[in-house]
Amino acid sequence: MGRSAKFDSGQILDAALEIVAERGPAAATMAAIAAWMGAPVGSIYHRFATRDLLLAELWIRGIGRFQQGLIEALEADDAESVVLHTVRWCRENPAEAAVLLLYRKEDLAAQWPEELGDRLAGLNAAAQAAFTAFARRRDAEPDWNRLVFALIDVPLGAVRRHITDRNPPPPWVDDLVLTASKAVLLGAECQPGHADLPQ
Repeated sequence: MGRSAKFDSGQILDAALEIVAERGPAAATMAAIAAWMGAPVGSIYHRFATRDLLLAELWIRGIGRFQQGLIEALEADDAESVVLHTVRWCRENPAEAAVLLLYRKEDLAAQWPEELGDRLAGLNAAAQAAFTAFARRRDAEPDWNRLVFALIDVPLGAVRRHITDRNPPPPWVDDLVLTASKAVLLGAECQPGHADLPQ
């Protein structure tokens, strides 16, 4: 019977996450990740054949974790939770927030592994479908630009400077994001049934 692996994929991704969040993608070499964990480099290569594969998996894991809560809020038809999801998630997951907000996926993996393309597309498609369904429940012909700006762009803009400074968004951000998002949505020429934040 073979020995169980001392370091699993999740632990390796966690180590890579801390390095990328603190020092940037270039610092996350296989040797640096191994050293961070106190593991032999061979243990890393046993789980991930290449650095690009490891960091691409890190990106997909982060996107998946972020989108899970967003999709749940969209499917629950809870506009306030949709608006505040980004702020709350960044507050609770500062390292992953730094990786996703401060870098592009190409910054992590110079050659994006082809085998992961479908997984990333699937994640994005699921989030897009949930957002589209959420919007159409409010308006048969949504103002997409206004909705995306209010529900996505406003929260992202509000957290970016805090994440750039490696600080969690402070509590007062929540109220301002809600106020700004409501102002954007209610600034439209709303007819009955048009998008706004529910009571």
